[in-house]
Amino acid sequence: MTAPTMSRTRTRTMDGASRRIGRTTSLTGFQIIGTGSYVPDQVVTNEELEQRLGFDSDWIVQRTGIRERRHAPEGIATSDLCYEASRRCIESAGVDPGDIDLLVVGTFTPDMSFPSTGCLLQDRLGLYCGAFDVQAACAGFLYALVVGAQFVKSGNSKLCLVVGGDTNSRVINPDDMKTYPLFGDGAGAVLLSAGGDDQGFLSYHIAADGSGSDLLSRPACGSRMPPTPEALEQAKHFLQMDGRAVFKWACNTVTESTQEVLEHAGLTADDVNLFVPHQANVRIINAVGDVIGFPRERVFNNLWRYGNTSAGSIPIALDEARRQALISHGDSILVSGFGAGLTWASAVIRW
Repeated sequence: MTAPTMSRTRTRTMDGASRRIGRTTSLTGFQIIGTGSYVPDQVVTNEELEQRLGFDSDWIVQRTGIRERRHAPEGIATSDLCYEASRRCIESAGVDPGDIDLLVVGTFTPDMSFPSTGCLLQDRLGLYCGAFDVQAACAGFLYALVVGAQFVKSGNSKLCLVVGGDTNSRVINPDDMKTYPLFGDGAGAVLLSAGGDDQGFLSYHIAADGSGSDLLSRPACGSRMPPTPEALEQAKHFLQMDGRAVFKWACNTVTESTQEVLEHAGLTADDVNLFVPHQANVRIINAVGDVIGFPRERVFNNLWRYGNTSAGSIPIALDEARRQALISHGDSILVSGFGAGLTWASAVIRW
């Protein structure tokens, strides 16, 4: 077996310098055999936000493309969302849950600091396997997918369940007009097994630039800043974001990242059946798609219904695209996620 070719990803860091961050390579020999997703029933429309909190409904649509989002009711946590998505995924794959031997969860809104959401989910699903969380914010699902794929490729896992989910409504400030309308709650899951040499990642990379960590963060409730009365009074337990800087970074980084994996795979936009970007902002999605050369009908978009579900975004989109017959065996799917860290990941997946 020949070793995969590798290249360093060049991107613009937050200080504007061009540096090589991350490694672009391939990883085939695994396949996605099942998908599932779940969002809460509670729909929160822009009109409700306008009436209840004074947000401008038209401004939300114009700036983000979001018309509604889902919020989990009281008592429902990230593991609950992940459980429903996982159950549907296992059912779609038609496998015995007892045969699943690894569980990887991507989330940045765990039920609690410890134990991991993966452990809570493993118990509820009745699995007998290793389970752990991966934290890369909105890129968390793709990070977790790369981890799970490595286990399957190496033969150390026969069936790996990879889940991405977040309950963002618990960490966003309802008084912050610039962030509160952007996020929703939801989870998605995929099941991995061994596949052919032409299946899996034709090209992928994961990357990070910690110099931009202060642009999107939740300062309190960690070991550096415990949830003291002073921190809570200053709303530091809520997500904080420099929206303009993150928007500019995301447009540039996702464009370069997706172009990199396409080039490494020897493909162009014409060779890709569907582009599934992280659902954060329609202006980012359109800008990246236009530069790469994707017609809008081949760019998946459910952002208007769910808002930004963070680690749940891409697996929810993959499940909906599969159920809408937009993905078939042998298709090439381009995916890209990006978020706090700053972190990002892109891949060309041969289904």
